Amino acid sequence: MSESTRSEQEEVRRAALQQLNELGIEAYPAAQYPINTTSVEILEKFDGENFKEVCLAGRLMQKRIMGKASFAELQDGKGRIQIYVNRDEICPGDDKTLYNTVFKKLTDIGDFIGVKGYVFTTQTGQTSIHVSEFKMLSKSLRPLPIVKKDEDGNVYDAFTDPEQRYRMRYVDLIVNPEVRETFAKRSKMVQAMRNFMVERGYLEVETPILQSLYGGAAARPFKTHHNTLDQEFYLRIANELYLKRLIVGGYDGVFEFAKDFRNEGMSRFHNPEFTMMELYVAYKDYEWMMDFTEEMVEYVAMETNGTTEIQVGENMINFKRPWKRYTMYESIEEFTGVDISEMDEAEMRKAAKELHVPLDETMGRGKIIDEIFGEKVEPLLIQPTFITDYPVEMSPLAKAHRSKPGLVERFEAICNAKELCNAFTELNDPIDQRQRFEAQLELGKRGDEEAMVLDEDFLRALEFGMPPTSGIGIGIDRLAMIMTNSNSIQDVLFFPQMKKEG
Repeated sequence: MSESTRSEQEEVRRAALQQLNELGIEAYPAAQYPINTTSVEILEKFDGENFKEVCLAGRLMQKRIMGKASFAELQDGKGRIQIYVNRDEICPGDDKTLYNTVFKKLTDIGDFIGVKGYVFTTQTGQTSIHVSEFKMLSKSLRPLPIVKKDEDGNVYDAFTDPEQRYRMRYVDLIVNPEVRETFAKRSKMVQAMRNFMVERGYLEVETPILQSLYGGAAARPFKTHHNTLDQEFYLRIANELYLKRLIVGGYDGVFEFAKDFRNEGMSRFHNPEFTMMELYVAYKDYEWMMDFTEEMVEYVAMETNGTTEIQVGENMINFKRPWKRYTMYESIEEFTGVDISEMDEAEMRKAAKELHVPLDETMGRGKIIDEIFGEKVEPLLIQPTFITDYPVEMSPLAKAHRSKPGLVERFEAICNAKELCNAFTELNDPIDQRQRFEAQLELGKRGDEEAMVLDEDFLRALEFGMPPTSGIGIGIDRLAMIMTNSNSIQDVLFFPQMKKEG
C-alpha cells in the first residue's frame, strides 16, 4: 500500500509505532511469551482461589480508560476475557510511561499484548485478570472492523459482506468468533471420519496431484506444463485410478483426503479446488458400501454435533440409519410419474422436453437421464437418500449390474438436495473397462468436454488383476456445509477462490 492510499487511522497507528520505537519499546519482539493458560480455562475453572499467577496473550479487542485504571478485553485463540490494568501496578516506580503513554495512547484495538497477573472477580461479578505486567507483542497497523451492539443486543457495523469476509478470512476469523467454530467443527468432522476408517484397518495414503492423464471422474481439468520434462500435466480431478492401482498392488483398503481441481463453474455449492475423501476396499460391493456409508456418516454426525439430527436452514436433517433407497429409474418415476427405463435416446429427449428439462445435442442417453434426475428429482431429496443402479452410459468406471442388463452397481447419497457421495462396485474387467473408455472417447468427439480419456497404464494395472472392490468418494466440503449449517461452500473453505481484486 502506498502512503497516499492509507487512511487517517492507519497513519495514526504508524505514528504510534514510531513513538514506540523512539521509547525503546520493541513492537515486534522475537522472544517467546510464556503463556500458561487460556481465557476459556480461566472462565471455566476459576473458583475464587486458584489462578494466582497467570500469563496470557492475545489481541486487545476493547479498551475503556478510566484515569489511573482501565478495563480491556483480551481475545486469545479460545475466547475473550476481561483484564484490569492499574497504573501503579504496572508502573510501580516514578516512571508511569508504560501506562500513561504506551497502554493509554500507543496501544490500539487489534494489537497483540501479553499480560501477567492474577484472576479475581469484579464487583459486577465478572471474572477478570488483574494485570501486574504488560508487554507489547505485535503492533497492528490496520484498524479492525469492530462489531458493535445496541442496547437491545442487535449487531450493527459488523464485518458481514461475504466477498470481503472470503477475501480477508484472517479478519473474518478475528471479529466473527462463530466462523472459527465452523472450521473447528469441520476439523472435528474430518478427524472423526479418519478415525472411523483407521479403526477398521484401512490405510491412509497419498497419490499424485499432478497427473499426466486426468481421470476418475467426468470433469474439465486444469492444465499446466512441467518445464524439465517438457510435458503437459493436469491437476487431478479425482484420485480414483491411483487408489485402484494400490488395490491391484495388494492393499485390502486404502483411503485419501484429496484436494481435487475442476475447471468448471463456481457457485455456493462449487469451488474449483475442493476436498474429497475416497475409500477403496477389496472383496466388497456397493451394497456393503451403502451400509458402511450410513454407519460412518451417522458416527461422524454424533462425533461432530452430538446428535444425528442437524438443523440445516429450514430443514432438520436426520442421519440415523437406515436411509431411504431408490433406484435411478424408480426415483424419476416416483417424482415425475414418467417411466424412462425402457426408452431409447430419442424417446428420452421427447420425455425431457415434455418435462421442460433443457438438453443440447452433445448429450448422450446417460447425460439425458442425469439432466432429468438433476432437474426433477435431486432438488426434492432433503433427507439422506441413496439413489442406486445407474445406466451404464453414466458410469464408465462402475461394474455392470449382476442381474439388471444395461445398468451398473452404483449409488449416490443425496442430502439437502445435493450429492454427498458417489460409489461403485468397481469395474475390474480390463476388457470391459477398455470398451467403456472407448465409448467415452466417442462422446468426447461429439463435444462432451467432461468425457473421460483413455488411461493405458490404468488398463495395464487391471490386466495384472484387481480383486472385487467397492469404492466411494465423499465430498468433504458439502458434508461440512451440512454439519455446520452453512449456506455456501465458501463458508467452509478458509480461502475460497475469488476473482482478482481491482
